[in-house]
Amino acid sequence: MKTALLLIKRHIKLFFKDKGMFLTSLITPAILLVLYATFLGNVYRDSFTASLPAGLQLSDQLINGLVGGQLISSILAVSCVTVSFCSNFLMVQDKANGTVNDLRISPVRPSVLSLSYYVATLCSTLVICYAAMALCLVYVAIVGWYLSVADVFLLCLDILLLVLFGTALSSIINFFLSTQGQISAVGTVISSGYGFICGAYMPISSFGEGLQKVIMLLPGTYGTSLVRNHAMRGALAEMEGEGVPAEAMDALREVLDCRLDFFGNKVEPGAMYAVLAVTVVALIGIYVLMNALRKKEK
Repeated sequence: MKTALLLIKRHIKLFFKDKGMFLTSLITPAILLVLYATFLGNVYRDSFTASLPAGLQLSDQLINGLVGGQLISSILAVSCVTVSFCSNFLMVQDKANGTVNDLRISPVRPSVLSLSYYVATLCSTLVICYAAMALCLVYVAIVGWYLSVADVFLLCLDILLLVLFGTALSSIINFFLSTQGQISAVGTVISSGYGFICGAYMPISSFGEGLQKVIMLLPGTYGTSLVRNHAMRGALAEMEGEGVPAEAMDALREVLDCRLDFFGNKVEPGAMYAVLAVTVVALIGIYVLMNALRKKEK
């Protein structure tokens, strides 16, 4: 246990000491927030106002609160996974510069070494993602705050689960990487593509029917929906209180991906949590098995 703690401390210290990895991971959510608020805010706002029933007027603060909830849910859902990959690149860098060979010939067991990378990545990513969440909450407080204390705590839980998922996924993928070029290629693909396949950048309803079915099979989709539900619940409840018809609210929740249908069956939040939890356990199991098999081959 002492060895594992020392390795975890070493990995975390090196990550925060590497200004390239750390600043990239930390600045990315902030840049996304600025870009989303600048370019997508008006698009979301116009879309919401156009979908309202004729004659119904909502306050600018409520519309801004709804837009703000959608913006921060997109940022947080993507950042939890992409930052996990950035944090976990330390494992690949140790392979590239030969440091991992020194660690493997030491008395450290391979299982302890692989676990130390996972836990260190998890801790580093949580620090950055919770900092990004705090920044997002400040933005929401400025444009229109409708979150309850329970919503904030549930957002913290959503981030924890998504970071566990992102760390396990990145550990498996980075297991096969060993050069700086591979790090750059994978980082670019994940950063540019994950937001689309998890429904963060574009609503799932905007894709074709076939692609929608594929996206519904991906666990990240349910993580995004959980974050959306908790980031927008207060604003949506306020809209209902101001007289928006139930039919319009149901349609709005479907458009916002707050309500998901898995091949015609409504997916409840409890089921979404179960999907994420089972996926995390399965991915960690695969990661452990991969390390065990490598040890046997050697």
